[in-house]
Amino acid sequence: MAAVARSFPSTVYKPHPTEKMKAAMWMGTRAIKLGEVAKPMLTDPADAIVHVTHCTICGSDLHMYEGEMNEAMKKGDIMGHEAIGIVEEVGDQVKKLKVGDRVIILPIIPCGSCQYCQRQQYSLCDTTNPSKEMEAMYGHRLSGILGYSHITGGFAGDQAEYCRVPHADLTCLKAPMDVDAKKLLGLADVTTTAWHGCELAEVGKGDVVGVWGCGPVGLSIQKLAMLRGAAKVYAVDKDPNRLKIAESFGMIPISAAQHPEVADHILSIQPHGLDRAIEASGFRSTNRPRHEAMRTLGLEKDSGDTVTDIFKATRKCGTVALIGDFFASTNDFPIGMLMEKSITVRGGQLLAQKYHPFLLDLVTEGKYDPSWMFTYEGKVTESDGTGEYADDLLP
Repeated sequence: MAAVARSFPSTVYKPHPTEKMKAAMWMGTRAIKLGEVAKPMLTDPADAIVHVTHCTICGSDLHMYEGEMNEAMKKGDIMGHEAIGIVEEVGDQVKKLKVGDRVIILPIIPCGSCQYCQRQQYSLCDTTNPSKEMEAMYGHRLSGILGYSHITGGFAGDQAEYCRVPHADLTCLKAPMDVDAKKLLGLADVTTTAWHGCELAEVGKGDVVGVWGCGPVGLSIQKLAMLRGAAKVYAVDKDPNRLKIAESFGMIPISAAQHPEVADHILSIQPHGLDRAIEASGFRSTNRPRHEAMRTLGLEKDSGDTVTDIFKATRKCGTVALIGDFFASTNDFPIGMLMEKSITVRGGQLLAQKYHPFLLDLVTEGKYDPSWMFTYEGKVTESDGTGEYADDLLP
């Protein structure tokens, strides 16, 4: 069978010959520098240039900051994939946006035309990520993602004064001018990812739900699960402060520090088990010395610690969603438990464009407010790359 021809967008933007901007650049492990770089220009006809007014740090940015993805990074890569701003310029093929529009910049870059985009599976887009490394790892390439390493295309991110947005008609979501910036910023990734987790797990009315992880995504999943009609939600984490937040939202807190055998503890108070369980802590999450040692020694890339607990705590014929980042392989995957209990497991990056404008409407109609997740607001002025990359702000 002949190979399918694919045309990928330019991943490196065309630099402006004279105009500069400030941007957060990856310089190595635990080294993010706010420096001056060339402002981006329109590179492909479907591009838009957005003047970024607000951006934030995602928990997945920490993977790059901590050196977990060094082999997929290059010095000077611009970070970030959660931002809002004002459209400054549009290419000839951009039809839905105009100069002056306020937009949410979504992380996922879809083409809109391939078989996956036609099915609204935008993060599986066939044509926006030229990474041969990803294809070698997974057998297929997934979509391009802004500011998220060369495995996802090497696109410059939006922790910058300006961002070149490929396939702008789909990657940008028009937003009202009169809505608070924090509400819109929370829709760029976190809320959309959280909704995707609820969709994957099929959370519905009357369900008993367990969520591993109480960062912004995990807490958002918990709140949205209740919005979708869940009867009760168990919130699992080791951090007592995050568990207090979950409890204040009406969740049932479970301390993994106090109860290392989390599944056994949940089953002691919920013998039926969880109808739906969602993993929102990701590959770096460990709760047992064995997995901590394997990660430290490089014998395991992705910890499966939480997955084992989740499968055990989930009822027979229950549904599990993996929404925390996992990239490689894990040891001790409980394949027998998965098969014998008839558990359904789904995972995947957010299908961002699929859930809008539905989620935007939830916010503008006052049915959901994601601004709770922002605890700090300020202007970034300068950094030489030797300080902390907002460790205390990251989920």
